[in-house]
Amino acid sequence: MFRDLVALTKPGIIRLNLFAAFGGFWVASRWEIDWWLLVWMLIGSTLTMASACVFNNYLDREMDTKMDRTRNRALPTGRLRPSLVLGYAIALGIAGLAVLFLRVNVLCGWLGLLGMFVYVVVYTMWLKRSSTWSTSIGGVSGAMPPVIGYCAVRGEVDVGAWLLFALLFLWQPPHFWSLAIRRVEEYRAAGFPVLPVVKGVLRTKVQMIPYIALLLVASILLYAYDYVGIVFLILSVIILACWLVHALSGFRTRDTTKWAKTDFLFSVNYLLVMFIAMILDTNGV
Repeated sequence: MFRDLVALTKPGIIRLNLFAAFGGFWVASRWEIDWWLLVWMLIGSTLTMASACVFNNYLDREMDTKMDRTRNRALPTGRLRPSLVLGYAIALGIAGLAVLFLRVNVLCGWLGLLGMFVYVVVYTMWLKRSSTWSTSIGGVSGAMPPVIGYCAVRGEVDVGAWLLFALLFLWQPPHFWSLAIRRVEEYRAAGFPVLPVVKGVLRTKVQMIPYIALLLVASILLYAYDYVGIVFLILSVIILACWLVHALSGFRTRDTTKWAKTDFLFSVNYLLVMFIAMILDTNGV
């Protein structure tokens, strides 16, 4: 049971987003770290994200039975009762928001609440079941962690917060669409109107390109506004150029599944490398 409760929080997603939150905090701190504030921000972010993920599992429990990737989760198989999972989600959410509001700052509390609302209500309950816009608009919630980390220090939404938001917001669609292309038939069978199902794989490949290109613009602006150093800029240009070339190669590939798998791994590694570079190459005061 404990293992299932942990799995409901989607630890892999939380780890990646916590790294982004840490990166946002570090950029805003410019090497002058309030360690207790950092700890409270990470705790509050963890609990809030965990709550949103548990709500997602609760609301998707019937649709999860239709996909190979999800049908063995605790709710579709009946290992956990829906009422228990709903209570678990509510408890995590209350605890997480309380930490953000009371131990970090009010702005971070509202940002956490906004992220939860978009993920649970706008994305999971509405767009995921009705529109191809689910991925793009749902990206608002996924872009909150670095903004929360940044605003924990600065206490305001300024240019740096918007640029960090842009990095995560623009990264998510091509990241998710590469997964959706690989599993397009599963999503079709489950009834999820993701872009490859509704508009086709070719259209999806086309729409991935501007997001990756705009990621390059956001990275350059982070350097131009003096939030990061030259190492971050060079790595960004190199990695995003390689990702863009690989994305373009999708138009002539014969093995779309293999291409999508590689593209998905490319997106995950890009985010990890860039936040490491951001932390190590943050400009000082």
